[in-house]
Amino acid sequence: MRVGSGDFIYEFIPNWGRPPAGYEFGGVPGGAVDGRGRVHVFTRTAHPVLIFGAEGDFLKSWGEGVFTRPHNAFIGPDESFWCIDDFDHTVRKCSYDGEILMTLGVKDRPSDTGYDGKDYHSIRRGAGPFNRPTSLGIGPGGELFVSDGYGNSRVHKFTPDGRLIKSWGEPGTGPGQFSIVHTLCVARSGTVYVSDRENYRIQLFSPDGDFIEEWTDFHRPCGMFIGPDDLLYVTELKCDNPRGKHPLPPRFNVLTLDGRLLARWGTDDMWQPGNFYAPHGLWGDPQGNIYVGELAADSEIPPRPAGYPAVHKMVRIR
Repeated sequence: MRVGSGDFIYEFIPNWGRPPAGYEFGGVPGGAVDGRGRVHVFTRTAHPVLIFGAEGDFLKSWGEGVFTRPHNAFIGPDESFWCIDDFDHTVRKCSYDGEILMTLGVKDRPSDTGYDGKDYHSIRRGAGPFNRPTSLGIGPGGELFVSDGYGNSRVHKFTPDGRLIKSWGEPGTGPGQFSIVHTLCVARSGTVYVSDRENYRIQLFSPDGDFIEEWTDFHRPCGMFIGPDDLLYVTELKCDNPRGKHPLPPRFNVLTLDGRLLARWGTDDMWQPGNFYAPHGLWGDPQGNIYVGELAADSEIPPRPAGYPAVHKMVRIR
C-alpha cells in the first residue's frame, strides 16, 4: 500500500525485518543505516542491537547485557554507532562489532537537577551531563551535541574526543528553555534543531547555543532526522490538543530546513498499515527510504494487534 502526501509518496513494506528464532524487536526507540546500507536497529530486548540488510535479512546482533534502557541511536561519519541509554545516563560510541570506543557520562551517576526520577515537572534546574539523555547529533566539524533529556533540560556540546565545551537550557517555556528536550539533529550549516517535546515545538540554535527561532505547528515532536536531501523529517506522538478541541493523532512530517511544510500525514486509525501508534525512532537511507521505530510493544493499553510492525519501512516512490 502507498502512504504519504504531496510529493512524498512511499510504498509501505509490511513485516520488514526477520529476526532469527529466539530474537524479537520489542520496542524500537532508534536505529540508523550505515554506509554499506546495513540497518542497525536499537531495541529494548535481550538482544539490543540487531543488524539487517536493506531487505530485512538478519546479519548479526550484539550488546547483550550492556544497556539498561536504549533510547536512541546515531551513526557518525566514521561509521561508529552511537547508543543513547537514558536509564544509565550514558552515551556510548561503538564499533560495528560492538566494541565500546568512548563513553560520555558516568554510568548510573545522574547530574543533580532536582529530578525525582519519575516526573519531568520535578526538574528544578539545568545541570551538567547527564540525567536521562535522549539523543546525539554530530556537527560539521565533528562536534558532538547531546539532548538531555527526561531528567535534565539542556543541550551539551562536546569536542569530537568527548571534552565538554558548553551546555545550554533550563526548565521552562521561553526561548532556550525546555520541557523534555527529546531529540536533536545538526544541519550541514551547523544549525541545531531540537524537539522540545512537551512544549509542542522545535527550537533552532546556532552551534554555540544562541536561540534562532521556534516552530510551533507540532504536537509532541518525537523522532527527528535530517536526510541526505537536506530535508527535516519529524514524527509526532498522539496527544490531547492543548490548543484546540480534540485529540491529535500520531503524524509524520517533511519540512525544509527553514520550516516550510512539504508533507504531513497520520490518522486516528493508528493500527492500520501505514499509520503509527508511538513513532519514536526515525532514520533513513541515502535512497530516500524511511524507517520508523515503534514503541507499540511497550504499550499495554490499548493492546497491540498481532503482527503490528516494530519497524515501519517506507520506500520512496516519488
